[in-house]
Amino acid sequence: MKFTLSWLKDHLQTDASLELICDTLTLIGLEVETVENKAEGLEPFTIARVVSAEQHPNADRLRVLMVDTGDGGDPVQVVCGAPNARAGLVGVFAAPGTVIPSSGDELKVGSIRGTESRGMMCSGRELQVSDDHEGIIELAEDAPVGKGYAEWAGLDDAVIEIGITPNRPDCLGVYGIARDLAAAGIGTLIENHPMDVPGSFDSPVSIELTFPAGEEHLCPAFYGRYVRGVKNGPSPAWLQQRLIAIGLRPINALVDITNYVTYDRGRPLHVYDADKLNGAVRARLGKTGEKYLALDGKTYEADERMCVIADDSAVLGFGGIMGGEDTGCTEETVNVLVECAYFDADRTAETGRRTGINSDARYRFERGVDPAFVGPGIELATKMVQELCGGEASHTVRAGTPPEPELVLEFPPSEVKRLSGLDVPVPHMTAVLKALGFWVSGTHGYLKVAVPSWRPDVFGKADIVEEILRIVGVDRIPPTPLEASDTIGGRILTPIQVHTRRAKRALAARGMVEAVTWSFISRAEAELFGGGGAELQLANPISADMSDMRPSLLPGLVAAAQRNADRAFADSALFEVGQVYAGDRPEDQTTSACGVRRGTAGLVGAGRHWSGNAGPVSAFDVKGDAIAVLEALGIPVANAQVTRDAPGWYHPGRSGVLRLGPTVLAIFGEIHPRVLQVMDVDGPLVGFEVTLETLPKPRAKPTRAKPVLEMSDLMPVRRDFAFILDATTAAANVVRAARGADKALISEVSVFDLYEGEGLGENRKSVAIEVVLQPVEKTLTDAEIDAVSERIVAQVEKATGGTLRS
Repeated sequence: MKFTLSWLKDHLQTDASLELICDTLTLIGLEVETVENKAEGLEPFTIARVVSAEQHPNADRLRVLMVDTGDGGDPVQVVCGAPNARAGLVGVFAAPGTVIPSSGDELKVGSIRGTESRGMMCSGRELQVSDDHEGIIELAEDAPVGKGYAEWAGLDDAVIEIGITPNRPDCLGVYGIARDLAAAGIGTLIENHPMDVPGSFDSPVSIELTFPAGEEHLCPAFYGRYVRGVKNGPSPAWLQQRLIAIGLRPINALVDITNYVTYDRGRPLHVYDADKLNGAVRARLGKTGEKYLALDGKTYEADERMCVIADDSAVLGFGGIMGGEDTGCTEETVNVLVECAYFDADRTAETGRRTGINSDARYRFERGVDPAFVGPGIELATKMVQELCGGEASHTVRAGTPPEPELVLEFPPSEVKRLSGLDVPVPHMTAVLKALGFWVSGTHGYLKVAVPSWRPDVFGKADIVEEILRIVGVDRIPPTPLEASDTIGGRILTPIQVHTRRAKRALAARGMVEAVTWSFISRAEAELFGGGGAELQLANPISADMSDMRPSLLPGLVAAAQRNADRAFADSALFEVGQVYAGDRPEDQTTSACGVRRGTAGLVGAGRHWSGNAGPVSAFDVKGDAIAVLEALGIPVANAQVTRDAPGWYHPGRSGVLRLGPTVLAIFGEIHPRVLQVMDVDGPLVGFEVTLETLPKPRAKPTRAKPVLEMSDLMPVRRDFAFILDATTAAANVVRAARGADKALISEVSVFDLYEGEGLGENRKSVAIEVVLQPVEKTLTDAEIDAVSERIVAQVEKATGGTLRS
């Protein structure tokens, strides 16, 4: 929100300095972001008149000017190339020694094409007061020659910009800011309430509200005023200067009036060229297919959810957002209809987001405009139209009634002390609240406080305390040290936070580098990895490649690995622990630990070496990564099983799922070539995924400490077995069956050989395993070893249907 110091003083009688005003604004919650004083650096520039303008003897596009600078001396010779330089022109002069704001160069006496020049006539761009550089500045003929340009043009009026939080729509007008400053003791509020403007005839344009039952709240009040015989043209200098100072472009008097009232009172308005209207003007719901050309030059389409303003023939604009160009006011406008309405904040915000229109009106209506100012607003606008454009006003046409919020709170003054620690006398509280516009009555023990219509953010006792506190001053709250505790605080991290940290450490220890990727991916990538649902599409994506919430961390990591490869880092191992999304419910958001390896980035080394080049990464590398994460989180991986039902974005023959009973612990494997092709990624590339929320909780720690390491002093016994199996039988089934033959004695089972070829038959294979028997109490006899071996063979044959290879 921008405003000038002189504008503020229209509503605030004060002698306070600019510095004090800015400090106070920040203290009461209206933080000052910038203070701009355009007069700084423009002091040397004065108003001057061109006495004569002669053609330069040595240049066709240059003129030699004699300039009266108003200092009582002889005219000064200036060489100028501006096309509008002529005798009689009044402009802005810079003498030698002046620093030009646009370039920072110091102006010196010089010679241009053999003719001396002792100064310069300036353009708007050179002074940084406008973008005009086609010619020098032209001022009014009666501008005082010799006077400082900045002072005459009102550029010495400081422009203050404050940050407005969404809960303070009352301060989106200069009057509301003045009210807060007056309550804080910075001057006296000038209560300039709009007076009723008498009407002399009935409006020829009627106003209507035509909403279906249940939708009347979208526009409960719509007021209009017909003014005939106006003469539109440029607005007066004071109004133009204020609009320019806050970054608005003056258009014409009628449009400038609506912009002025918007910033002065926080009350958006609209003025229609009445002669361009067809029949009654009404607020209603839009219809699919209806379109209109807005004031920003773009065409927008309405639908049944949008509140529109329309006449009998077409849509005129979106209610509370932006009007149409076809009924806009021009210099030919003679009769106007002034509109002042109240629009629902939620529907205005929804329409604005769906259309992408950002306007001053939308900014205010979606935060909450004062409903009680509908009538005064149209009176103020009508008065300004008559003062600046003349004309005769009709009686006000009213449709509907503005909502009248009547909120009265029972407020115990002791709440101020309880919530803030600040001891404020009750009379002081009452004075502050009344200065802010609240109605207050009651005794010292209990107050009744009525909330004004322009404060939709106040609805509880804590809000009243906040109002008192920010005006009295948060800097007056006494500092109170926290009580020291003699005990050490307990763990404050959640289980997921603990798991996240442990997973990161485990993966970093395996030589992987942490990456942080976007939570948004393209629709095509989301569909590749099991997502792409409508509920996860973004309403306003920052780009087409970031349209959906990610269902997996893999798309971002795969793309990151390819970007590294494109920059000559082909061997990369990346991991990320972050959020993934399966739906739009809270329980659909989970934490995933994910990693990818590319090229030769295995655990034991990457790239080329004299002793032997590293091999390409495989599914077993990322299987090890996943197991390392699970072990770091206390999951009993030794009991896990590997199944072949990995999702479709993994290679079907080079991937697996680690399970503990029905629980999925991890998914790992080579990324499917089809996925890599769609993503334009060079493979092969392997990855894994672990969802932290689905992991079983670790068992409680035992109450009695166990030895750190349990070892037997007896030598282990190793036996090899080879089984002929069906080609589709998993080796893991052989290992699991062999281990179950004697869980107390068998300490390890591992596969050491796989053979598929001649001598076994079609669709057959040989899997050889090594079984380690670890005696604990005594050395095993041959008979005991043979008995265990027989049980192993029997278990494997029963579980797999295989036979012992002879």
